[in-house]
Amino acid sequence: MIIQEETFQKNGREITLRNARPEDAQMLIEYLKTVTGETRFLMKEPDEVFFTLEQEEAFIKMHNDSATNLLLLAFVDGEYVGNCSFESKAGSRRCAHRAGIGIALFQRYTGQGLGRILLERLIGEAHKAGFEQLELTVVEGNQRAIHLYESLGFRECGRIPDANRYDDGTCADDILMVRKG
Repeated sequence: MIIQEETFQKNGREITLRNARPEDAQMLIEYLKTVTGETRFLMKEPDEVFFTLEQEEAFIKMHNDSATNLLLLAFVDGEYVGNCSFESKAGSRRCAHRAGIGIALFQRYTGQGLGRILLERLIGEAHKAGFEQLELTVVEGNQRAIHLYESLGFRECGRIPDANRYDDGTCADDILMVRKG
């Protein structure tokens, strides 16, 4: 899904939201390797990021060519800071109203309102695409994210106990959240 690029000012900084482009592929691979090492709240470890440039370009193309998937990048004063996305859960008409969402920012950009900006735009675009239910998974203990999601209308609907097993042997639940309407 292609959306209109948006640039605006927030706290004296220029914020740009736009689609990913094929030339962003290498940057996105490096970003994923970095952010997965900055927090225990993402789904991979840095050494598990194996995407090739061709795979990442295909991922970008798939999102841009789709009417039901969106990959939205954020930049602050021209510097890439993170992204969010939604993807249709439809495998049948019964699920066509549902989309899964995800978001990640470099840690140095968290707590500045950028996640809210990204998610508000993403939610708006998901509704324009016809989705009535948005779903996400957040790792137990990620209170900042949980608070943000709840403030945007997401509610916990279940948990998967010990869904995440870390290299040190500890575990954390996945919290499933949903936003209707």
